[in-house]
Amino acid sequence: MRLNGRSALITGAARGIGKEFAQAYAREGARVAIGDINLSAAREAAAEIGDAAYAIELDVTDQSSIDAAISTVVDTAGKLDILINNAALFDAAETVDITRESYDRLYAVNVAGTLFTMQAAARQMIAQGHGGKIINMASQAGRRGESLVLVYCSTKAAVISMTQSAGLNLIKHGINVNAIAPGVVDGAHWEHVDSMFAKLEGKPLGQKKAEVEAGVPAGRFAVPADLTGMAVFLASDEANYIVSQTYNVDGGQWMS
Repeated sequence: MRLNGRSALITGAARGIGKEFAQAYAREGARVAIGDINLSAAREAAAEIGDAAYAIELDVTDQSSIDAAISTVVDTAGKLDILINNAALFDAAETVDITRESYDRLYAVNVAGTLFTMQAAARQMIAQGHGGKIINMASQAGRRGESLVLVYCSTKAAVISMTQSAGLNLIKHGINVNAIAPGVVDGAHWEHVDSMFAKLEGKPLGQKKAEVEAGVPAGRFAVPADLTGMAVFLASDEANYIVSQTYNVDGGQWMS
């Protein structure tokens, strides 16, 4: 019960990694807001988790939606102690085929969404006066460029940089800002990713996924549950002296 009595907001938490984080936080004693642009899916996830979870409609590209979500958390749970910026989008293209639409869409969610949700949470935590924990979701893609993933990689590099700067700025308020950089995480989204690479690289469905998995030193894709230990740790008092760091949870794919 390392998070007993804490109030958390997780963005993009109706499925996948975000939902797994919410389940883990509930097990550790937190009250968890499932923030997602798909309110019906968020409600389903909250119902599955139980009384410790509740759903909030949240569009991280809309400042009024962000502000309303923070207010709802405070009205419901009395405070906000933890934020996980998990909402993100992926796209892939040849460099010469990148569109402004794709660029704007990914930066609106992955970069601006992370920044302004973090800002709103930090303002609330400062007003409360007892600090807090902010965890941003980076990626191994933010550690290096990838041939067909220029925009996504650059957004996740930005998340790592924002985590460093915000962490240095907010620690004076007792707010620890850190990040998690997953490697390749299995799930429904990977079927979409695999289909994109199949078109771009002329490979049969499933081949790219198999090639990527074969390159993981741990010998397999991650599953969302592989990330929960770090997410719980960074939100707990055990991480009070950790500031501006991005932790790789990637089966050995990147060393830093």
